[in-house]
Amino acid sequence: MTRRSFLTLACSVMMLSACGFQLRGQQDFAFKRLYVSGGSPAAIARFTRMVQGGSDTVVVNSVANADAILQITQNRNLSTLTLNSLGVVAEYQLNLQMTYTLTGKDGTVLIPGSVIALNRAMTYSDQFSQAKAAESDILFADMENDAVDQLIRRLGVVRSLHPTPAEAVPGIVPRAPLPPPPL
Repeated sequence: MTRRSFLTLACSVMMLSACGFQLRGQQDFAFKRLYVSGGSPAAIARFTRMVQGGSDTVVVNSVANADAILQITQNRNLSTLTLNSLGVVAEYQLNLQMTYTLTGKDGTVLIPGSVIALNRAMTYSDQFSQAKAAESDILFADMENDAVDQLIRRLGVVRSLHPTPAEAVPGIVPRAPLPPPPL
């Protein structure tokens, strides 16, 4: 029986390594002290946990102690996606837009104004309005977590606090609205 479990474990490890799976590992940011302004409290709390838990960078409480400053703004909105034959809303599209800029302590722009835009589709029924309100809160929280994950990866691109023109990180702005994901 132990041989069978060993073979199962070995096959699982081989399949995971063949698909490109890799643990996140330790992040090495160019800055060691980061000040964060803006954003929702839940997003900032998750961001702080992920930065401090996955790197040697510390999120500080004052600009004077920081090597870099991250400014975040978030927008949430809800738009009608589809109507039924009676003209009543059947689906909503939930949109989250996180805009961020990373600057050095001396004012050097490390990442110019960039945007992370996410959306989700949600069916709707007046019969279950309270449940759908709770579902929208869960979907917004999920999008916020996804945006923070993307932001962490984006900050890892910065290699120097004084980049040369060749090392400059371009800003990212979505060119067109994202299509809603399938239900």
